[in-house]
Formats: sequence, structure tokens, C-alpha cells
Amino acid sequence: MNTIAVVGASLAGLRAVETLRHEGFTGRLVLVGAEPHLPYDRPPLSKELLAGEWEHDRTVLRKQPYDDLDLELRLGTAATGLDLATQELALAGGTKVAFDGLVIATGSTPRTLPSIPALDGVFTLRTIDDCLAIRQRLDMGARVVVIGAGFIGSEVASTCRKRGLEVTVLEALPQPMVRGVGTRIGARLAAIQVEEGVDLRLGVSFEAVEGDVRVERIRLGDGSTIPCDVLIVAIGVVPETRWLETCGLVLDDGVVCDETLHAAPGVVAAGDLCRWPNALFDGEVMRLEHWTNAAEQGVFAARSLLRRAAGDEVEGFAPVPFVWSDQYGVKIQCAGRFGPSDDLEITHGELDSRQFVALFGRRGRLVGALAFSRARQLMQYRKMISERASLRDALAHARASG
Repeated sequence: MNTIAVVGASLAGLRAVETLRHEGFTGRLVLVGAEPHLPYDRPPLSKELLAGEWEHDRTVLRKQPYDDLDLELRLGTAATGLDLATQELALAGGTKVAFDGLVIATGSTPRTLPSIPALDGVFTLRTIDDCLAIRQRLDMGARVVVIGAGFIGSEVASTCRKRGLEVTVLEALPQPMVRGVGTRIGARLAAIQVEEGVDLRLGVSFEAVEGDVRVERIRLGDGSTIPCDVLIVAIGVVPETRWLETCGLVLDDGVVCDETLHAAPGVVAAGDLCRWPNALFDGEVMRLEHWTNAAEQGVFAARSLLRRAAGDEVEGFAPVPFVWSDQYGVKIQCAGRFGPSDDLEITHGELDSRQFVALFGRRGRLVGALAFSRARQLMQYRKMISERASLRDALAHARASG
């Protein structure tokens, strides 16, 4: 390969270019990013940076000089199209980049509510510019409404409460994250928000945003209204694949890849938009929107691209998914692949506390673990999941370790 293009200048894309150089690729390397910023870390956007505890410089992902990577950086330039036949990447402004290998890592973009007018004070949170714009409003003592009680929405609410702000969280489901963690843990997540002074409205329907120039109030389906200066819509994300819609790749809630993360010959994907079969979970096709997955896939995709091009065998990408969230002084960590229909056992603490471990089993196998501020035990179970341990063995380990 003479030229490799990496599209997406965030965590997955950065880890890919670093790995390509580390693995000995000496050809032309082009990194394309729609944002004007060098790659930065996104988790602090809903926490330390939003709180005003950090500034932009603390979010940068790479401390070393980029000159060491010998990159062509095309920042502030979005990819607009891909021609697989000619192996050309189209960029905003009409520029084209010819390539021999391609890493697609354009991540995801926040879902929006089409009924919301373009009023001042309405935000989604995905970029550092979003974060700084919201922070400026919070500095003015804003009344905050968050739509969505998932990880991002709950982290934003937690940060706002830490700043002493009035916060209302609206969630259409009966408990936060109930589709992922089930009713018992969902109820505990809800209780913590209420304990921390959040006005949590569950099972509600959003009707409209009202105001002239700025957002002034939120109207719910029952006709009631909530005063609001800042509205943050946090109802999830969708993979950023719009620029790929006519290129011939298989798109289905992301870029569909094989177990080696190849979407086509010479084309790999990594990060939020990658859908691939994970052999550790019986070939379940999954797409993960988590920091650890983006970092690990960026490395794997780069190696897979080089090794497949060299004619070498490539083993499948089969990790134990891992995600964390910091809310209200609690570190929530999840490992594995689990859902509300799986068997649930509480170990290492009590569900009504802020320190416990929940184990999830399916057909007798340990498939997941969730911990509230129990990092050491969570990592032990993550290892057991990778070893395909049974739920019985995991429970025995819990009893023995106390």
C-alpha cells in the first residue's frame, strides 16, 4: 500500500494512524476530520469540561507532536463521498484523495427531535464546541432541562446539579436505561437522581419547546410546562454514514463488516459506526458506542488492514464490551453484553446502596456484569466473561471473595 486514508479524527481514527505507523507503514497517511480541532477526548465533555474544572487543552488525546506521525492532516474538512471502484475519497470543497487502504471512523451524530424549533438555548452535546457553548449558559445560572436519561443525559444532569443548578430530566421510558439494564437497576438509577435533587419525570411525552427567540419553557404531552433556559437533547446517536449512502458498502445501522472489521477489500471500519459479528458472543452482530471499543477497534482495524493486504491470516475482533459512566459520585461500569431478559444476581453489596455488583447470565453462561463503584470486582468478572465462565462459577467466585 502506498496511501492509506483515515476518515474521522477522533479516538478511533487517531489510534488507527498511530498503529499504522507503529506497525511499520511508511507510505502516505492522510487523516481527515470534519471538526477543526486535533483529536480530543469526548467523555470530559459531559463532566469535567462542562463543569468548568478542565479547559480544552486537558482533553487532547495525544501529547506527543503530530510531526512524529508524518501525517497529512485535513481538519475542518468533511468527507462527502467514496468511490470504491476508483479508490477515491471526496472531500468538502471538491478535493479528492486517492488511496490504497481506507479506515472509516466517522463516529456518530446526536439524534434530534424534528419538532424542536431553532431557538437560542437548545443544544445537543457531541463536540467540544457544543460543550463550551452550553457551559457558557450554565455559568449564567440557567434552569436546565435534559431530554433523555441515558448515560450522556444523566452525566449532564449530574454535572449541572454539582454546579448547583435547577435540573429537570425528561424520560419517555418508565426507568432510566431500562431497555439495557432492566427494571431493578433502572429503578435504582432513578432513585439516585431523585436523591440528588433532580426533578426526574419518567414515562412522560415531550410536546413542544416554547419561546420567541430563546427557549423559555417545555410543554409536555399532558399540557404541563417546565421553565427552561437551556434544553439539552440527549436521546442517543446515529452512526455517521450519510456520506457513504451511494458508495456500495453495506449499511445497516452502521457500516457492516466481517469479523476482521473489513467492509470491503482494502476498507475497514472502527468506532461507533462499525457493525461486526463478535465470536465471543456466538457471532452476535453488534455496534458499540463506547470509548474502549473505539480505542481497541482503531488499533485492530489498522492491523487488520495491513495484515490482510500482506496476505496474512487475521483473527476476528472479539472483545468483552466495556463502558463506564460517572454520575453523582458513583462510577458505573458495565462489562459484557446483557439485557433486561437475562438472569440477574446482585453480589458484593446491596442494590439499594451505591456500591454493588450485578451479574447477568444467559443459558447458564456469565454474559455481563454491572458495578456501582466496585471497579476491582468488575474487572475480575470482565476476565471471567472473556473466558466464557458459567454463571454458577461466577456466583461461587462472588461468595468466596465476599
